[in-house]
Amino acid sequence: MAENKTKPTSESVMDFLNGVKDEEKRKDSLVILEMMKKASGEEPKMWGASLIGFGDVHITSAAGREVDWFRIGFAPRKANFSLYLSLNIKEHSEYLEKLGKHKTGVGCLYFNKLADIDMKVLKDMINISLKKKK
Repeated sequence: MAENKTKPTSESVMDFLNGVKDEEKRKDSLVILEMMKKASGEEPKMWGASLIGFGDVHITSAAGREVDWFRIGFAPRKANFSLYLSLNIKEHSEYLEKLGKHKTGVGCLYFNKLADIDMKVLKDMINISLKKKK
């Protein structure tokens, strides 16, 4: 098994978020943090330098690579938010149609700000992802 380069750290999640320069992104990050914390029942941990994850899970990617990862998480990137909800974000296609302005990658959901998306749909997607990753 190849070792995952991104691992949990002891860095402070709040120190990291308080360092987010853009005020709107910082405020949105705190909303996402609380939403994921409430849904998962887990305390957030920093994974690497910029990912915030909730819970722990052992996963196997579509390519067959096994890694220890978080159940759900996010990163407030300079360009946009990256949400990590599923190995295959397309599993959420019916919700993605209703979500609002976003983009997707293989396993990530990207959006610029919470004002661009439907918060109820996002909460539903988070809850569904958590049920699948028990």
